[in-house]
Amino acid sequence: MRIEIDATPLLLRSAGIKNYFYYWIRHLRRIAGEDSISAFPFLGEFGGLNHEASVLNPWATWPRLGLLYFINYAPAVPVMDWIASRADVIHLSNQVRHPPRRTPLTATIHDMTCWRMPQFHTGANVKADKTFAERVFQKAAGLIAVSENTKKDAVEILDLDPDKVEVIYSGIAGTYFNTHASGVQRAAARYGLDKPYILFVGTIEPRKNIDTLLDAYEALPESVRTEVDLVVAGPAGWRSEATRRRLESQERGVRYLRYVPEDDLPSLMAGATVFAYLSWYEGFGFPVAQAMACGAPVLVSNVSSLPEVAGGAGLTVDPNSVSEAASALDRLLTTPSLRDELSARGKARAQRYRWEECARQSLEFFRRAANR
Repeated sequence: MRIEIDATPLLLRSAGIKNYFYYWIRHLRRIAGEDSISAFPFLGEFGGLNHEASVLNPWATWPRLGLLYFINYAPAVPVMDWIASRADVIHLSNQVRHPPRRTPLTATIHDMTCWRMPQFHTGANVKADKTFAERVFQKAAGLIAVSENTKKDAVEILDLDPDKVEVIYSGIAGTYFNTHASGVQRAAARYGLDKPYILFVGTIEPRKNIDTLLDAYEALPESVRTEVDLVVAGPAGWRSEATRRRLESQERGVRYLRYVPEDDLPSLMAGATVFAYLSWYEGFGFPVAQAMACGAPVLVSNVSSLPEVAGGAGLTVDPNSVSEAASALDRLLTTPSLRDELSARGKARAQRYRWEECARQSLEFFRRAANR
């Protein structure tokens, strides 16, 4: 079977979706056997994962983005039809505006925030996602949803055939399962972390609800707050100015590390006393699954896919409630036995989020889609 995957997110600045395509394609290729996994636009082997830059050097990136631009803005020239003609199935991202017309289509539904919470996206992003849903989701031979909650939302909002939407959980890189004390110590020294810390990792944008986390940290009892820092790691995103001003104001105990390279994240997470993620909506929530794999006790919102991904291995709170979040943080920080219990549960829960299993299920999915 010949599978073509649109991998253009690997050439762009991106977080979760880039993480998904990077590890997914690599593991699909690793287990493909006689099957062929091609990555559009003509990506063979690619370099290390950097969320802020392309996985290829600039001289290799720009011609490929130029080809994508041509395909999107010259739809009368059937380039995608020609590319897809070599494949039994083609898996598209929302970077391709004009899907091929003859080859069976598949795609991954990463989240439904543009429908559920359009206020957290630019108008252009909302329009692009809705156009992609009309042109691909509605015509697809099969769709992957990254969580049961994402499938439920997609079927409800878009009136999709539920039999065509298969839930295949995303994976976690193996480095998150294999952290060591020496690596934790090096990360702490590299970032100047000399106290226990609450950690958040993610793009600084309204959907991540970082201000509620900051407010909850400020509301901790003085005796607790003086003993622990709040560490925030992540690049600036859309409408992040007000939150970044708070993060950069050097409020007592708040440390803003900005973008942290992928290689440093496992040790940074493993060293956290608590990992807190109070996002308003996630399709899967990579940082939560990664933190659990590292053994960090997690505190998450009780909405969207986050309780599903945590699966009883973390505390959940209403993301609207500062007092509830502060109370949960206080409880975690002052109860070592609870942290130990959640750490063990989280490690066990994270075992189901393996890229090898995701790739295996995906190959089976592609075979079913190609034969529909």
